Amino acid sequence: MERENQTVVKEFILQGLARNWELQLFTSALLLLFYVIILPGNILIIITIGSDAQLGSPMFFFLANLALMDICYSMVIPPKMMANLFTRQKTISYQGCMAQIFFIHFLGGAEVYLIIAMAVDRYVAICHPLHYATMVTRVVCWVMVLCAWGGGIIHTMIQMTVILPLPFCGPNEVDNFFCDVTQIIRLACTNIYSLEYVMFINSGLVTTTCFILLLISYSALLIKVKTGSGQGKNKAASTCITHIIIIFVMLGPAIYIYCHPFQDFAFDKLIGFFHTVVFPLMNPMIYTLRNKEVKVAVMRLLNKCSIMRAK
Repeated sequence: MERENQTVVKEFILQGLARNWELQLFTSALLLLFYVIILPGNILIIITIGSDAQLGSPMFFFLANLALMDICYSMVIPPKMMANLFTRQKTISYQGCMAQIFFIHFLGGAEVYLIIAMAVDRYVAICHPLHYATMVTRVVCWVMVLCAWGGGIIHTMIQMTVILPLPFCGPNEVDNFFCDVTQIIRLACTNIYSLEYVMFINSGLVTTTCFILLLISYSALLIKVKTGSGQGKNKAASTCITHIIIIFVMLGPAIYIYCHPFQDFAFDKLIGFFHTVVFPLMNPMIYTLRNKEVKVAVMRLLNKCSIMRAK
């Protein structure tokens, strides 16, 4: 093929969440409403944790960073999705498609590593409570957060190193509402059988391994808390259960999406929608609704703002 190593396709056509335009418009309207309600809530969580001295523990520091990552994640796909629906367009440029893939895996990988950091924090707090203050300092927290961002960069660079050299010279229709490696590499004008294995290992296998290890660690911590005799058992158990819920919410859909690289299933789009659009906005809210301290701090901040307005 002439100039096979060069990209010919300049844009991709996104088929969307559904074939019916009215259904897609309805979904977009719901998403916009969801955005208006939940996104400010996540911003409020960050402001509350940053301004309240009573929320200075490492756990809340990690929660604020999780909220920040989720806000960034929610900016990758939904804006383009809603813009295409409201303008009745389906196209995305090659550069825009590559940017989506980069940020999806950058932020998704960073969140997984941040969840691991939060698990380490809970392990030290429950198993070594007397040394917790000296072991998990603010410097250590910053190092773990920076490592999470760095881990996300490494993860996404592996993906981009594989996909950027691929030639795209034929069909450019993506049967989805966003760009991801699982669909894009199938449009390449080359044999991608071995590449799908690379994607499976880098995304599916790594995610599954993290999921299993996190689940085992939190289950062990939960058993230790339940069988222990120290104070604060209920609070520690509630925190562990919240973390387990987040693990299922974050990693469950990712395992489904990236652990079957060679074929498509009927629920792929629906699972992808919840994984990339809905759940990122909900993760910090789940933590907040199950944490009394954050809820009290949020109400305290809102009351303070109301008093300032009244003056």
